[in-house]
Amino acid sequence: MGKKSYLATRTGQEEATDLIVSDLKDVMFTAKKLANHAIKLASWGFGTTLLQWIASFAAIYLLILDRTNWKTNILTALLIPYIFFSLPSFLFNILSGEVGKWIAFVAVVLRLFFPRRFPDWLELPGALILLIAVAPSLFSSTIRNDWIGVAICLGIACYLLQEHIRASGGFRNSFTKANGISNTIGIIVLLVYPAWALATYIL
Repeated sequence: MGKKSYLATRTGQEEATDLIVSDLKDVMFTAKKLANHAIKLASWGFGTTLLQWIASFAAIYLLILDRTNWKTNILTALLIPYIFFSLPSFLFNILSGEVGKWIAFVAVVLRLFFPRRFPDWLELPGALILLIAVAPSLFSSTIRNDWIGVAICLGIACYLLQEHIRASGGFRNSFTKANGISNTIGIIVLLVYPAWALATYIL
């Protein structure tokens, strides 16, 4: 009788041990799966943020540094909403705060009272700062941080690329003209960021 109860107790302990081991394996498998998904998500987010910074600086380059040499019939003003919607949150928050308000104030005062001292190439950057400083929350928070803002950036980039290629006389010519390589690569960079960001939204 004692031997049977001992065997029954031992069998129960072995079953309990097997169940615990099985549960631990399930926990380990789930933890690995969670870690893989977290790493994948982080890499996607990091890639999107990096492309966002690169695209913003490419747009600023096309707007300011290379604007005087941009001989194609591209609507340069379209870079303003592109920068508005693609500017990284860190820079956007700085420019939409007191710093941006002071820059916008100085730009407006110079434009109103000292028009001769206000260079033409500063008009669009000044308009960008003013737009960021006074934009309502519907645009600065809701649309900018949603897929709608990314879709607007994608539409602008596609339009700029096709206009640039058409004005250059073909895709090959867009690389051979003066400053063609820098402008074409810059516009392609503008296209890559929203395409990648939309893919991350969909996936």
